Amino acid sequence: MANEVDRSRRSLGARSQESIVTVHRAGIGNRLLAALPPADLGLLTPYFQKVSFEPDAVLVRSGDELDPVYFPHSGAIAFMLDMPDGQTVATTLMGREGALASFSVLGPSLSSVTAVTRIAGTASLISAAKFRAAFAQSTAIRNVVQVHARAVLLQLQHVAACNALHRVDGRMARWLLQLHDRVPDDRLPVTQEALAQLLGVRRTTVTLTMSKLREAGAVPSDGRGFVEIDRARLEKVACDCYALMQRNIDRMYCEELAAPSSALGEQKMAVCRGKADIAFSS
Repeated sequence: MANEVDRSRRSLGARSQESIVTVHRAGIGNRLLAALPPADLGLLTPYFQKVSFEPDAVLVRSGDELDPVYFPHSGAIAFMLDMPDGQTVATTLMGREGALASFSVLGPSLSSVTAVTRIAGTASLISAAKFRAAFAQSTAIRNVVQVHARAVLLQLQHVAACNALHRVDGRMARWLLQLHDRVPDDRLPVTQEALAQLLGVRRTTVTLTMSKLREAGAVPSDGRGFVEIDRARLEKVACDCYALMQRNIDRMYCEELAAPSSALGEQKMAVCRGKADIAFSS
C-alpha cells in the first residue's frame, strides 16, 4: 500500500486522462465533497486519484509536508501524537466526514502528528497545490474546510477532557464506538495493540479493560485482530463524551454544510436535527 500511495503522490502533478478519477455525485462517499455544489466540486474532480489503504498504513508522518490532501470515502484514520519517550496516543479519529491535510490551504506546512489508518478504506487524493487553488476560487470549498476545522477542534477538546477525567473502560468504549461509526459491521477489525495506541496505555491495561467490557456484555467476543461489540451495551459503558461529542459534530455538519437558502437544504437540516434528537434524547 505504501508503494501505491507513493506512486499516487508522484503522479498527481501530471497524469493521463485515463488515470483521473471522476467523482459522480450519487456515489460520493465523503461527507465534505457531498456537500459541495456541482460547480465547486468540479474544481476538484479533474485532479482526484482514488487510492486504497490497508490497516496500519502511515499516510503522513510527524514532520512530513502536508501533501497530498486525502478525502476518505471509507475506513478510519487515527491522528497519533508521538511523545519524546517513544509513546504515542491518539488525538482524533477521521473517516468519510473529514479530509486529511486539509489545513494545507493555509500554505505549505509540516504535520504535527502521524496519520495511521486503523480501518482499511479508500480515499480520493489531490495535491495540496491544486486544492489551494480550488480553495481560493470557491466560497463553498472554503466553507466546508472551515466547518471541518471546527469539528476537528471540537473532537480534540473532547478527547483531551476525556483523557484527563474518565476511566479507561469508558474511554475504550468511546474509541470502539467511534470506530464502529465508520465500519458497517459489529466485528471491528482492530487489534489490542492498536487500541493500546489509541488509549495511550499498555497492552496489559487493554487486556484487563477488555475483560471488564466482556463481563458487561459490551464485547461479546474478541480475538486475534477483531473485536465484536454489542453497541447498545457499549453505549452504556462509554463515558458521556461520546454522545455529547457526536451530537455537537453531527449538528454542526448538518446545519452548516446544508445550503440554508434552498428548500432542499432546509429539508436536509430538519432531517438531520430529527436524527440527532432521536439518537441522543436520553
